[in-house]
Amino acid sequence: MKTTRALFFVVFSLIALNSFSQSTFIPEGKWRGVFHNANGTDVPFNFEVKGKTAETAKVYLLNAQERFETGTLTQKGDSLYIPFEQFDTELAFKIGDKKLTGSFRRKEGGGRTTPVDATYGQTYRFEDGEKPTADISGNYDVTFKSAAGKEEKTVGLFKQKGNKLYATFMRISGDSRFLEGTVQGNKFFLSSFIGGGIAYYTGSFNAEGVITGSNASSQFTGIKDAAAALPDPYTLTYLKPGYTSFDLSLPDVDGKQVSLKDEKYKNKVVIVTITGTWCPNCIDEANFLAPWYKKNKSRGVEAIGVHFERKADAAYVKTAIEKFKKRYGIEYDEVFGGLADKNAVAASFPALNNFLSFPTILFIDKKGNVAKIYTGFTGPATGVHYDQFIKEFNAEIDTLLKKQI
Repeated sequence: MKTTRALFFVVFSLIALNSFSQSTFIPEGKWRGVFHNANGTDVPFNFEVKGKTAETAKVYLLNAQERFETGTLTQKGDSLYIPFEQFDTELAFKIGDKKLTGSFRRKEGGGRTTPVDATYGQTYRFEDGEKPTADISGNYDVTFKSAAGKEEKTVGLFKQKGNKLYATFMRISGDSRFLEGTVQGNKFFLSSFIGGGIAYYTGSFNAEGVITGSNASSQFTGIKDAAAALPDPYTLTYLKPGYTSFDLSLPDVDGKQVSLKDEKYKNKVVIVTITGTWCPNCIDEANFLAPWYKKNKSRGVEAIGVHFERKADAAYVKTAIEKFKKRYGIEYDEVFGGLADKNAVAASFPALNNFLSFPTILFIDKKGNVAKIYTGFTGPATGVHYDQFIKEFNAEIDTLLKKQI
């Protein structure tokens, strides 16, 4: 009898313990995380939890004005997994008392992992430092130089409020999205994280308006210049001599061929975007184009997203694109073009002089001719430059719709 009672007690205790561990979830509210890179740098990021269980909660990564929602959470006992499906990555945490410890890694395993921890209730990003010696707000003509000596011209957009610093770097391929950080003395620190790479920039400045610094792969120098600008994005990608139209016939996720010659696109203005679910600037583009298409499709406009993905496996492609469509509310056709490689894109579309960036947008008139091509994407982090892109985009569509066939 005693043995039976003892066994009952053990079994009951195990059930209770398991029930407790499964129901214990992290507190709602704001958290501060820190990545501990192998090179010794610690990179902070911020996120917010909304919900009281893993099944119902949502996690939002916070970067400047952006709230970027992660994927569906999974909890197994005291382990919590926060996925970033479009990047095939995840944060894997062990739950402690208002503390998380774990790693940032590829979901499929393999490759490098980065240790990370997070603390509940900490709302700052970088710890307080000395008072800034100057306000470095403004535009900068910035050149990045890789370890191999390759140079890239960019435009740095900086906005400072006291110790707070917000920035982005505009490139011909797009922008570095929402960077957030601090100014301490004559030094600055910036970071950003949405589940892909861990962005971290450090630098310093002098009284002459010169900045110098580095990120994970490059050194940079820049000079303050209100007129700093990149080449016109409408001039970088164009049709080779002898071409006027753009040919496209590719399968959707169900294997159905989609062609610009289909009846659906006949006598329509068509936007073709060369994109990928893994691409941060493509995410910004989808956030713009999906609602824009819903609003404007009745005017005689169509759109096609041509995806180049990390893998060519049919099941992987179908899952990736369908999740992308659902997340951003995409109602236009999306097709698979091949592996995410710029040379592969150029080979797939020989009419193009080159291929420089995901995304690239083609404006096609009612006759099927290419009217303009926009390289890269100028996203919301660029402020007035994003507003200008939208203005030009709408103006071009209006012009093409007015043209007679």
